[in-house]
Amino acid sequence: MVSSQQFQHKSRMFKWGISLNVIFIVAEAIAGVTASSLALLADAGHNLSDVLGLLISWLALWLSQKGPTKQRTYGYKSSSILAALANAVFLLVAVGGIIVEAIQRWAHPQPTSDWIVIIVAAIGIVINGLTAVLFMKDQHGDLNIRGAFMHMAADAGVSLGVVIAGFVALMTGWQQLDAIVSLVIAVIILIGTWGLLRQSVNLALNAVPEGIDIDQVRKIIMADPTVANVHDLHVWAMSTTEVAMTVHVVRTTLADNNDFIEKMNRELNQGFKICHLTIQTELGKCSPELTDDSI
Repeated sequence: MVSSQQFQHKSRMFKWGISLNVIFIVAEAIAGVTASSLALLADAGHNLSDVLGLLISWLALWLSQKGPTKQRTYGYKSSSILAALANAVFLLVAVGGIIVEAIQRWAHPQPTSDWIVIIVAAIGIVINGLTAVLFMKDQHGDLNIRGAFMHMAADAGVSLGVVIAGFVALMTGWQQLDAIVSLVIAVIILIGTWGLLRQSVNLALNAVPEGIDIDQVRKIIMADPTVANVHDLHVWAMSTTEVAMTVHVVRTTLADNNDFIEKMNRELNQGFKICHLTIQTELGKCSPELTDDSI
């Protein structure tokens, strides 16, 4: 569970991000109606879906603070994993929409030189860029925050493409550049989203989190001279910020067992940030059934 200070910090990020984007959506919708621009109204709807993504991530952050219950003994920690997965799916849907729209615009070029569209898109760069900056620092250590960051960074990229295509269209009259820029942006978003999707699916399936080498975990345990073997070793993510582990350790002696467990907790937390560790110690010798290759 994140500390109260971290929770407040991340909550403020979501509050600012959501507030800025809601204001922008309202302004964009008004501009769309005023300029009779279907493109602006459609983009306002797209930005509304991004706000929904931010709300899902914020809800998951709030749920992760809820304590365990008799039915949910881990609480709602894994909701952050589901939120990251949902944001990855939202981004893929957005990429699909961009590609379809780009193909249609290539076949039937639409004017992008309207100054209202360019100005609103430029404001979108600022709003989405600022929101992305809010999440930039924390996105490296929290997949849920990374999903929110990528949503905003992707939107800033789309707005940048609109501005570039608009200015080039003003100077050259080449309306199809808008479609080309849109396709390039879609590919960039797809590449970034693939990593988010892969990691969130792996965490949802209780795979070993990235950055943790299970062979190194085993090596640390086996380095203790009283350890004969290790089996039933499992490492998985309880949330996008917390890692759990269970293991059976065969020792040649059970003397100083509490000191041994405390040592393992300390070393594995320092080395891999494993914060929920359950060790079952067993008295015995290394046997053929329990080889180092057994999980």
